[in-house]
Amino acid sequence: MRATTTLSQVFGARCFPPIAPIVSSSPLTGLHRLSAQHKVAGVLEYRNFSNSAALHKKKDKLRSSSSAVADDRALKDSPSSGDPYDLSQLHDGISTALSSLKDDLSKFRGGGRFDINAIESLRVQLSKATKETLRLGDLAQVIPKGGRMVTVLAAEEDHVKSIISAIISSNLSLTPQADPHNALQLNVPIPPPTKESREQAVTMAKKAMEKAVTAVRDSRGVVHKRLQDMQKKKTARPDDVRKAQEQMEKLSEKGQKDVKELFETAKKAMERA
Repeated sequence: MRATTTLSQVFGARCFPPIAPIVSSSPLTGLHRLSAQHKVAGVLEYRNFSNSAALHKKKDKLRSSSSAVADDRALKDSPSSGDPYDLSQLHDGISTALSSLKDDLSKFRGGGRFDINAIESLRVQLSKATKETLRLGDLAQVIPKGGRMVTVLAAEEDHVKSIISAIISSNLSLTPQADPHNALQLNVPIPPPTKESREQAVTMAKKAMEKAVTAVRDSRGVVHKRLQDMQKKKTARPDDVRKAQEQMEKLSEKGQKDVKELFETAKKAMERA
């Protein structure tokens, strides 16, 4: 028993649970058995403090998390698919440019003769506290009275002053006059067309044409950049990109031609007015 007491003092009582006395005819044999039981008890005590299972779970969780991040990055970095022959952006750009040009030319088609649409399209600021503007045609009724007079009939009396300011500050060179018999009515004298007014109308129409040409060119640039990116990233076959570029150039040239023809037709009408 002295050997047992010495081992307990060296390794601590915690590592060795109580051991039943061993009866042996040989002290040496009993000591061997005692030592074996102590070893088994120490191994069992060590295994009770093991966290290997929890570490495996945490490791698996981290691995799955990093895998998900890698998958997200792969999706983001993957090349975008697209049809190189999809020229809808260019079609829409040309259509919008032509529509806007027609609206602008309608204001000058008379070659100095006034068009009431020019008044109706003016923007009116009703309050100085806000920059919001409304279309004059939505606030008043514009009625032509012969060839030299236009009547503006406001829906509300509070809008009359704002409408007058919008007409005077425009580039139409008009001077509205309040009607003495109707507080809602404005009389706008229209000056006769002159050579200077015709030339001015042509100049403004040319600026509108140049604006439309630029819009077509910008739309073509957007499509051209997309095709270059597809060729660089190899998301489309080189032959398809080349053919799509040829179609893009033809469509762009036709759009610019339509813009110029529209201007020339309006210019002739202005010069004859």
